[in-house]
Amino acid sequence: MEADGALDPVALERELRAAVAADEKRERENDAKLRAVRQRVPSYEEFRNIVLASHLKPLEKKDKMGKRRNVLWNPCAAHAKAPQASDVEIPQELDQLPRTSAEFYRDWRRCLKSRKEKYQLLLELGGKALGRIFQADLGFGLLGEFLTVLAENVCHEDRDAILQILQSLSGTKRFGLNVDLLSEPEKESSRDLFRKMRSMSRDYWTTGQPSSPAGCEAEREAHVMDSSLQKEAEEERIVVELMKCYQVN
Repeated sequence: MEADGALDPVALERELRAAVAADEKRERENDAKLRAVRQRVPSYEEFRNIVLASHLKPLEKKDKMGKRRNVLWNPCAAHAKAPQASDVEIPQELDQLPRTSAEFYRDWRRCLKSRKEKYQLLLELGGKALGRIFQADLGFGLLGEFLTVLAENVCHEDRDAILQILQSLSGTKRFGLNVDLLSEPEKESSRDLFRKMRSMSRDYWTTGQPSSPAGCEAEREAHVMDSSLQKEAEEERIVVELMKCYQVN
């Protein structure tokens, strides 16, 4: 919306295109999942590859060797390579945070080269924004990548933000299915993340609280201790509930 209150048609068109692309991607991946189940694929990796390659189009008989192909067999790659100058113009640091699942998926795959950068993006967006972006569906494979990135980079200062992120993701549609489809390394990353979170929490509440001065009144000291115990218990309750959601023993 512009400053005078009028709608911005360019922004509306951009949002509409992103929404349509996200719906097409979700429908395409769901069809691939059902197709893989019907085929009774023998392994999770094969199932995963079928879904990740759902955007590919098979060549037709008329596409012969030695002749120019008119079939766009990989539209995602072709779209990324079409304006070659754009690859150079993509900044390492995003100009603005993604607002839709399509924008997020694009930035996550193309703009962020390291897991540290991806970790910073998750923190900058926060749990509330991630929950809104993925309220319809969390793209296939993203949950496992999120857990791996968080487990590798989690630190004491970020534990509250990470708890909010984990809570928001657990409220997205088909979350249970995404958890079931985690690979073994991704499940181990999930267990590692929660181990670190619980360890950081215990360390904080055991040694992180400042001790009371010698002259403090006993009543105030008891009140501070009681408040700390309540916060510790509440944080532990949230972590335990999340562990059940993420199927962490």
